[in-house]
Order: sequence, then structure tokens, then C-alpha cells
Amino acid sequence: MRVAIIGIGAMGCLFGAKLSQVAEVTLVGNWPAQLTALREHGLQFIVPDGRSQTIQLQITNDPQTAAPADLALILVKSYQTQQAAEVAKQIISPNGVALTLQNGLGNLEQLTAVLGHRHANLGITSEGAALLEPGLVRHAGSGHTYIANSEETAVPPQKIVNLFQAAGFQTSLATNAEGLVWGKLAINAGINPLTAVLQVPNGFLAENAAARALMILAAQEVAAVAAAQNIELPFADAGAQTLAVAQATAANHSSMRQDVANGRPTEIEAICGAVVAAGRRLGVPTPVNLVLQTAVRQAEQGLWPDAITPDETVQLLQRKIANFAGLW
Repeated sequence: MRVAIIGIGAMGCLFGAKLSQVAEVTLVGNWPAQLTALREHGLQFIVPDGRSQTIQLQITNDPQTAAPADLALILVKSYQTQQAAEVAKQIISPNGVALTLQNGLGNLEQLTAVLGHRHANLGITSEGAALLEPGLVRHAGSGHTYIANSEETAVPPQKIVNLFQAAGFQTSLATNAEGLVWGKLAINAGINPLTAVLQVPNGFLAENAAARALMILAAQEVAAVAAAQNIELPFADAGAQTLAVAQATAANHSSMRQDVANGRPTEIEAICGAVVAAGRRLGVPTPVNLVLQTAVRQAEQGLWPDAITPDETVQLLQRKIANFAGLW
């Protein structure tokens, strides 16, 4: 299978590194430092047990050189999905498909609007990767990947499952893809914005009682919005599951935390923003997600106070949430 990976950050490199062992893979992106590093030195890839290897990957900033692809993996930030869809349109073959493995809501819908139902499908992954510097990526943790079992896509989902399994990814067909998306959304909403605003690793949220309570409340709001749509999550307790993930990934620095720290835009609108919008539409209160959405927006703009401790930041968030809660 010929695979194009649109997105050359941590996750694009992770999937590129492993899939290149079993398929013809080309990474497509525009980040100059990453393009130079991978072309000149290859990808320095650190596996979870700490061993490092150098992997030579095909990488380009010209989509035409990656065409025609049987499969285009979309691994850009959610706010770049529209642009990625236009790139995928140039890349995929007449019998190809674009597969989103991104965070947040709305990515599949954007792909479908550009490519049509036959050429767009949904994946959900809990694989983790961290970009340490251009050309250096650490596989932060293995997880499970699900492919939506769509009967109308040009590439049969089972063929993608087989490819991912051959590359060493734990992969299966999803019987409840929508529930998996909302389950991942609950975990992301609980962990990512808090770590970004507090500038702490995931484990702090599990260890600090006040931060832990906010994390659990944020995840529970997502579960409530999902329940209002009759969407069944893949776990019974969103708060408990989010806490378990924070504990299991205690040393990890979320991508949203890294984005804020490095002055990059975040995916807050596709995560907390999407939850707030759906909650308003359905009449489900989401004050915690609203405050976290606002706080991350301010942090992106350099307007969030950074000269206070994580404990003081949690207290500030608590006060804001209490004020917003009174509006519902």
C-alpha cells in the first residue's frame, strides 16, 4: 500500500516510522526545520523502552510527489484540517481514502465535505508521541487504534487494520466509533487544557486534589453532553477513566501544554470549544469546559497570568467556574 502522511510533527513521524517498515510511506508537510532534519539526518526515533534508532523517511513539501496514495493519514492539528483536506484531494488516488487520527470533533466532517464519503474515514488512536526537537521523536506510549467500520469507503477498513497491525500497532475495527471519539474527547478535555494552563505534566492532575477534581468535572461534562445525544462512551465513568489515563501517563507533557509553552495555537476549539457548543445546543451545562476554553485562549495570546503557582491557578479557575455556573 502507498501511504501519504499529512503532518510531520510527532504523531506523523510515529506513524511514518512504523508504517515505513511495511508500506511505501511519504510524509507531507511545510515545517522547514523538520524537513531539513529528516532529509539530512533521518528520523531519530526513541522507542518506549529508551532505545534509539535512525529511520530514513521520504518527506516532501510538494503534495504531488506523494501522489497517488491509497491511504492518506491526517495527522495535523484540528485547526489545520481544512487545509489538510485540500492537500489530500491532490494526493489520494481515485480508489484512495483519507483517514483522520486527530483529536477533537469535526475532523471527519471537514474531510468529507472536500473529499466525499467514499474517500474519508475516521480513526481513533491513543498512541502517544513527543517531538523533542526537529528530527527527534519519542514514542511516549503505546495504545489502541480503532478504524471506523464504514462500508462505503474506497479502501476497506479491514485492509487498514491489517496494515496497522503489520506495522506493530494494536488495531481493530470500531463497532461504536462515535462513542470512541467522545470517550477520547472526555479524556482530552480533562487533561490537556489543565496541563496547558497550569504548565504541569499529566501526573500533577492526578496528585493534586483540587486539580484532580477539575479534571474529573471536565470529563464528566463531556460524558453528559454525549449522553444527551444517546452516545455511549466506551467506559462507564469518564472521570475515573480520565484519572487512570493521567496516572498512566504521569510523566507526559500534553501536546496542548507544549503548544502553549512554545507560543503555538492549540486545539482547544475542537476539544473544549466543541463540548461547550454542543452543550449549548442541547441545554447541557458545561461551565468547566467553558472556563478551560477561555483560559487556554488567553494563554495562547499571552494574557493568562503566568507568575502564579499551579495551586493559585487552580483556585483562580475554581472561582471562574463558580461564576459561570451561576449563568446556567
